Amino acid sequence: MKKAIIVGGSIAGIACAHALTTAGWQVVVIEKSNGPTTGSPTGAGLGLDALSCKIISSWLGGLGPLQRATLPLSIDQNQMTMTQTKTTRTITRDEEFNFRAAHWADLHGLLLNSLNPQIFMWAHEFLSLCISDDKNSVTVNAKSLQTGEIIHVIGDLLVAADGCLSSIRRRIFLSGHMLRYSGYCAWRGVFDFSGDEDLETIKGIRKVYPDIGKCLYFDLAPNTHCVLYELLNKRMNWIWYINQPEPQTKGNSVTMKVSKEMIEKMQDDAERFFVPELVALIKVTEEPFLNVMYDSEPLDKIVFDNVVLVGDAAHPTTPHCLRSTNMSILDAAVLGKCLKKWGQNDLQSALSEYQSTRLPVVSKQVLHSRRVGRIKQGLGLPDRESFDPTTANSEDWCEIQQKNVPFFFHIPECML
Repeated sequence: MKKAIIVGGSIAGIACAHALTTAGWQVVVIEKSNGPTTGSPTGAGLGLDALSCKIISSWLGGLGPLQRATLPLSIDQNQMTMTQTKTTRTITRDEEFNFRAAHWADLHGLLLNSLNPQIFMWAHEFLSLCISDDKNSVTVNAKSLQTGEIIHVIGDLLVAADGCLSSIRRRIFLSGHMLRYSGYCAWRGVFDFSGDEDLETIKGIRKVYPDIGKCLYFDLAPNTHCVLYELLNKRMNWIWYINQPEPQTKGNSVTMKVSKEMIEKMQDDAERFFVPELVALIKVTEEPFLNVMYDSEPLDKIVFDNVVLVGDAAHPTTPHCLRSTNMSILDAAVLGKCLKKWGQNDLQSALSEYQSTRLPVVSKQVLHSRRVGRIKQGLGLPDRESFDPTTANSEDWCEIQQKNVPFFFHIPECML
């Protein structure tokens, strides 16, 4: 049995573990965190499209587990907030939006707990790799963060699922390929109201956002926008995008450490743009955090001999089209399908098909998400004037709907 080494134990990595195990490969996952995630990490909320749900359900043996861990998002709505009157007006509404809303930790746990725990090497940091001269094997060197011991893992395939700041992509194959700052950051928060559903804050949200619980809301004001949707187990997820110069981050992270003063300023600023009910939700949310928004220019290749990039390591993207997690899951599924199709003795044909299948899709989706983000934030584009929701026309509004993402309804041939 061929062996795959997966570097990264986030959703992209464990999705690959499912797909490759299904394809008949032995799998080992190297992850630097100490163990399975507990509590509420900074991953917050995400949206799963219909194809991702179908793929995940195939790994879990049916749709039931995923349905029990998520809420349906059947409506995609863009609305405009009038900053003077603090009233909203619906601009676009798609009632055939077949997504599901999940908390990052819930989805991660669901996928993780259905895998053999013996495949995980927790608390091990990737250091380097060496591809054999005949390109038939790869050796990964990793350090135990508990003992300091350097270990060597040999496999037939290396899957880089180590995120947008991928060490494998940056340090080994594409040292000159840089992340691109989007021009804005995102405040994010999840408010847990499971202890008191009768809170005035939640009553206010349900009044102003009557379809919350099944709707993905985009609230647009001049040069900014906020996303709001409900998660399972009585949690409200919100994301507010703010234009600003690129901030300085510490270490290998795109999440900023925030101070009490920064949070208070953010809360005060929200009053300038959004309805009081949304501002109240933002203010009662404990420990909001700040993500710096990056993407990158699409790569020319995502396969290097017997090393393959997946997820954010292959295509860092901004989140406006809900593609990051969905692209990661589809990457994993296509990789698994290609490996199974070509068999364990023709790895290069499998990886070549994976690359030719995924590159055209992810490249267009990354660039489209970048464009949608700049439109919604009122930032410049070479082929259009800056977007203002108060004066936008129907063509403007059409462009930012989720259903107009390239390949939104596309199912790759090898997935059929």
